[in-house]
Amino acid sequence: MALSLLRRQEFQQVVRGVWVHEEGLDELTLIRAALAIHPEGAFASHLSAAKVLGLPVPDHPFAHVTVTDEKDRRFRPQIKPHVTKRERRVVVVRGIRTTDPIATFIDCAGWLSLVDLVVLGDALVKQFGISPDELRRVCRWSKDYYAGNARRAAEYVRAGVDSPMESRLRMLIVLAGLPEPRVNVVVYNDDGTWRRRYDLYYEEVGLIVEYDGRQHAEDPAQWTSDLQRREEFDDEGLRIIVVTSKGIYVEPLRTLQRIRRQLVLRGMKDVPPIQPDWEEHFGRRRRRSA
Repeated sequence: MALSLLRRQEFQQVVRGVWVHEEGLDELTLIRAALAIHPEGAFASHLSAAKVLGLPVPDHPFAHVTVTDEKDRRFRPQIKPHVTKRERRVVVVRGIRTTDPIATFIDCAGWLSLVDLVVLGDALVKQFGISPDELRRVCRWSKDYYAGNARRAAEYVRAGVDSPMESRLRMLIVLAGLPEPRVNVVVYNDDGTWRRRYDLYYEEVGLIVEYDGRQHAEDPAQWTSDLQRREEFDDEGLRIIVVTSKGIYVEPLRTLQRIRRQLVLRGMKDVPPIQPDWEEHFGRRRRRSA
């Protein structure tokens, strides 16, 4: 195609040598463009593989591509090319060759924090029907460079988690040294029909911890429904603690104090004090100048 045509406004140069019509641009365009300049055996990996698989990872400005021979790497400012001699199971998703979910989890262990990797693992288990035990087993066998990080994160992965923020809330609790609540507890009516679901539940003391990202003030019907639900909890002797994004990102210590206080007040024995380990992952640390 003539360069003059490519330079028309409706075409965009994604990486050097690859132009894409504006109608073909989407969230995977950079990954497709990176693969287009690599040999046929190349595949998306690391954070790019997670993106192709539809798994939650932080935004990243690069496309990660892996090849099996050093000479096949193609360098561009927007591309992180990797080379491996290890066997990788490759699947095709949305027309893109990419590492399978568990290999992607292990590869991402070198790029993500512990909490972000657990978020990825929880989503992987839910989306692909892989059990936490299977994930842990493969991580234990792996000899990859960051397999140790993957093994640590896999120990925290649970089945039934509905959202990344639920994962973050649970990790805040666990990293603070508080007892771990049960995940995704479903309560049924006497006739066996579904009644309600609890995000995080301390069954021993009837305490529910729930993440809520909705804007109730803008939804009167939802607000009324929640009030009715909480009245039912009161009738059944349950207590619910609702945590918003502010309670995780802005006021994590207050969230932990709220949860610990209710565990103690509701009679849980030997509730440990809040440990400082959570601060490394959720706290806002300020460096002092030397």
